[in-house]
Amino acid sequence: MPQQGPAGEWEREPCPSDSLRTFGAFVQALREHAGLSRADLGARVHFSKHTVESVELGRRMPDPRFVERAEEALGNTGALLKAARHLTRGEPGLAAWFRRWARLEREAVSLCTYECRLVPGLLQSETYARAVIEGTIPLRTDEHMEAQLTARMERQATMRERPTVPFSFIVEEHVFRRQFGNAEAMCELLDHVLELSSPRNVTLQVVPLRAGLHSCLDGPVRLLETPAGQRLGYSEGQQNGRLISDRKEVSLLCQRYDTLRSQALSPTESRALLERLRGELQL
Repeated sequence: MPQQGPAGEWEREPCPSDSLRTFGAFVQALREHAGLSRADLGARVHFSKHTVESVELGRRMPDPRFVERAEEALGNTGALLKAARHLTRGEPGLAAWFRRWARLEREAVSLCTYECRLVPGLLQSETYARAVIEGTIPLRTDEHMEAQLTARMERQATMRERPTVPFSFIVEEHVFRRQFGNAEAMCELLDHVLELSSPRNVTLQVVPLRAGLHSCLDGPVRLLETPAGQRLGYSEGQQNGRLISDRKEVSLLCQRYDTLRSQALSPTESRALLERLRGELQL
């Protein structure tokens, strides 16, 4: 059977997932253990060496025929066939370092978010989210920006669809005072935040400017509890994010969050503050 060249291969993944990268590393390890080059394996599975390389680097979702033939060529252990069942495509619009957290977020039984930079993604209006994405460097293509915007709005939908899951937000007051767009866009943002934070399962607390220094000055943090009762944390910085599973470290973050919760305005006071800011924008 002739090898399949670039014209006959499946499309490159626009957003490689962690599972694709892991599977690719597994293929590479088995290939090297067998003493085969990428060209050698390509000849045995009837795909080009470039395809083998793309699979190993997590850039392509492997064709079922590739998996079956690679399984046979690399020892018939059943490992590749079993691993391939867990392959998932990347999630367009989500940064690679955020995808695992986003998946955990969809299954969590409770979520807590402290933010000091931006309005949390789960509370952003579409206009605000678009302005944030458009201001990101390096500049994105229109297609990439639309994918990011869609992904962000879809995350919000999960919050609306889960009325019994507690969502807690603590946000610095200056975040809501930061100007973007015109007065109409600012009003739209505040109206959106007030609407999304009105259900009984959503708690929004604002840290007032007068609160001074506090326990979460190291930066934004997210916390969640899984259906199995495990607590996890997530922190994010410039071009990176870190999932935190160490129990002591997560416990420390929870203590900081709980302390800040006691220092922030109450939900009722926070809502009154946002309504007052909204009123100040009336033309």
